[in-house]
Amino acid sequence: MPPQPHKLEKIKDTAPGSFWQLSEAEATSGLNCSNKGLSGQEAAVRRKQYGPNTIKANGRSSGFFLFLSQFKSPVTIMLIVAALLSAALGDVADTVIILTIVLISSLLGFWQERGAANAVAELLKMVALHCAVLRDGKSREISLDGVVPGDIVLLSAGDVIPADSLILDSQELFVDEAAFTGETYPVEKNAGVLPADTPLAKRTNALFMGSHVISGKASVLVMKTGLQTEFGKISAGLQAKVPETDFEKGIRKFGYMLMEITLVLVLVIFAINVFLHKPVLDSFLFSLALAVGLTPQLLPAIISVNLATGARRMAKQKVIVKRLSSIQNFGSMDILCSDKTGTITAGKVKLKDTLDSNGQHSDKVLQYAWLNASLQQGFHNPIDEAICLGHKGAKPAYTVQTEIPYDFIRKRLTIQVKNGKENFAVTKGALRIVLDICTKIESGDGKVSSLVAGKEAILKQYEALSAAGFRTLGVAYKPGDAAKDFTKADEKDMVFLGFITLFDPPKPGVAATLGKLNNLGVKLKIITGDNALVAKSLALQIGIEKPLILTGAAMQKMSNAALSHQAPLTDIFAEVEPNQKERIITLLKKAGHVVGFMGDGINDAPALHTADVGISVDTAVDVAKEAADIVLLSRDLDVLVDGIIEGRKTFANTMKYIFMATSANFGNMFSMAGASLFLKFLPLLPKQILLTNLMTDFPEMTIATDRVDALNIQSPQRWDLGFIKRFMITFGLLSSVFDYLTFGVLLLIIHADEKVFQTGWFIESVISATLIVLVVRTRLPFFKSLPGKYLLVATVAVLLLVLALPLMPAALWFGFTRLPLTYYSWMLLIIAAYMFSAELAKYWFYRKMNKAMSGGGLRKQ
Repeated sequence: MPPQPHKLEKIKDTAPGSFWQLSEAEATSGLNCSNKGLSGQEAAVRRKQYGPNTIKANGRSSGFFLFLSQFKSPVTIMLIVAALLSAALGDVADTVIILTIVLISSLLGFWQERGAANAVAELLKMVALHCAVLRDGKSREISLDGVVPGDIVLLSAGDVIPADSLILDSQELFVDEAAFTGETYPVEKNAGVLPADTPLAKRTNALFMGSHVISGKASVLVMKTGLQTEFGKISAGLQAKVPETDFEKGIRKFGYMLMEITLVLVLVIFAINVFLHKPVLDSFLFSLALAVGLTPQLLPAIISVNLATGARRMAKQKVIVKRLSSIQNFGSMDILCSDKTGTITAGKVKLKDTLDSNGQHSDKVLQYAWLNASLQQGFHNPIDEAICLGHKGAKPAYTVQTEIPYDFIRKRLTIQVKNGKENFAVTKGALRIVLDICTKIESGDGKVSSLVAGKEAILKQYEALSAAGFRTLGVAYKPGDAAKDFTKADEKDMVFLGFITLFDPPKPGVAATLGKLNNLGVKLKIITGDNALVAKSLALQIGIEKPLILTGAAMQKMSNAALSHQAPLTDIFAEVEPNQKERIITLLKKAGHVVGFMGDGINDAPALHTADVGISVDTAVDVAKEAADIVLLSRDLDVLVDGIIEGRKTFANTMKYIFMATSANFGNMFSMAGASLFLKFLPLLPKQILLTNLMTDFPEMTIATDRVDALNIQSPQRWDLGFIKRFMITFGLLSSVFDYLTFGVLLLIIHADEKVFQTGWFIESVISATLIVLVVRTRLPFFKSLPGKYLLVATVAVLLLVLALPLMPAALWFGFTRLPLTYYSWMLLIIAAYMFSAELAKYWFYRKMNKAMSGGGLRKQ
């Protein structure tokens, strides 16, 4: 049965959304649910009622709107209106042809973009976020968009809050709400009832979609989902838009530049035609068709197809792209910052030994460490798993009385256990942190004495273990009281028990992988919380000679200017605090680098947001995957290398279309403008211009599958609008020169009339524009860099079609006629000269650009 009108709706009338004033009983009664969760059937009914738990618009009508968006260009709209006006004046045949060509172009764009969007949606399902909910009385993992009001969600460290929720119970729960409150420190949350007018920042009994759990655990009742959440309201109000990448910004600026040039020239051409007493309507239609023909109309579709094709290829390399435009940043990346665990090292932390305060093996230290690691209920990390696996003896029957979860300020985890009359607390964490809360020390024989005398020896032993490459933690304990739960305030005057030593060996072949990254122009920088001695030992093992290491403590004393100078030179940042990661990345970016950051932890989210390209893994905590642009299905630097190569191929193929479109279109502008001055008729009819545009764009829609020269992969690639302008002018003017030669042949040798001239220039224009693609797509001589199979097939198909078109019945529709055979000889000579000249111009152009420290439109780092 659908949910009945409930108490929450009545409260909503007087105090919109103020569910934090409800008790647990009132909230569950109001939502017609219980603290046992919903049934699967009830959840399905509620999903239909409330819709999917997402802030994005319902995608059911997106296909229709995507199709309509193909006509959103003002020039296209004006062309359709003008064509209809032409029909009203009696020229129905031309109107039908023009509208048909516009429709075919739009359908091609729609088909390509729709396919690209569907492909990306399928890829994103592989890295979709999930949460634990109670359904039918059992905990189940479901996708975040399946959460409905009335669900009971179980949260732990690293989880993203799926919806606005009321806390039912919690344990040492700390949440990052910076997105709402601007508060950088985690906020403690507890169950309770608050006044209706409590401001958002003080609603300590409520959790909000878009925040995430830093530490602790909780069970919560979902009150609002999707656009009804606070996050949804903010997103709806701001029309939440992800900030542009450099690539998107460059495309936008490039589009504006091309539009301005096109519109100016089109207005000039229209004015000239009217001045020369050519029919006003024909001149207007001609100018509009010229604008459509000269604008790279399929640019959005071709970019989408290129990026989606690249994303599919990257998925085969176990790299999932969440945001297509991040592919450009992936290819541009010249610095990769990463933790060492799982990337440089095997990621399989192993327990080396447990030692007493004298450095001797201790079973008691192992047992206490095992109690702490195995009984804690928070986020289980690889260290806890390694300790649990390392304990081979009998498992004592202890139960948990209370737990103080790990957090990034205390850097320790404490658990109070009991077994009969035994009651004590065990703390495990960073050694210096643990020492700071101890006043006593227990020796191997069980004697307890003051820590003062033995502290120096402990620190020396810690340094020796670290220098040997072992990660070393401290273990301490303190007698407890069954009548009183252990609290943070009790974490003092503890007894230092001993050391836990762990090791994580480097991955086999990691040195060779680092060499591949260097060859690609990407420098790896390790950012780790481990101490400098452990980091140095690892660096030497993986072949980094004389590594330059900077510690977090040293960074705190450095100004931004000093760190900005030092950071690019540093190999390893050690003993780094979580908030320092973001500072490192920000300063590397300010130094002119494109920075990637690879992280999977709760505290990595800010750095993933800050980096030019955030990279995570599918086993990462939810908040890290949510913040990342790219998710790896395998935690391996080799996978990352393959992804970088695929990213650069995608970017290179996208730029090829831009080079082709700009140079050909810019050249046609000048040719059209010049022809309008001395011809008594239109150089091409509007429908012929549109057909030219359609036929030259067709082969370029296969550019995503084209081969990419090794030259375009060897170094990071950057968008360079200045380079594109120079390329456009150079090769555009060159194509215009050969257009004028064609005009000369048609008028002076063939003595062409209107139809012969239009047919002759149409054939030459399409063939030359199609063949020149083979030249400008590569910096090498075109015969040394063969095109991809699909590009070659599409090119040949267009050439055969355009040559046959004057002989087909359709020629009459488009105003074409048969040409004298002598013209084809002249045309072949002109096109051959054009191709040869383009090769020479390309050699000269790139040589000049190399001297100016630029290359291929892909600015080198």
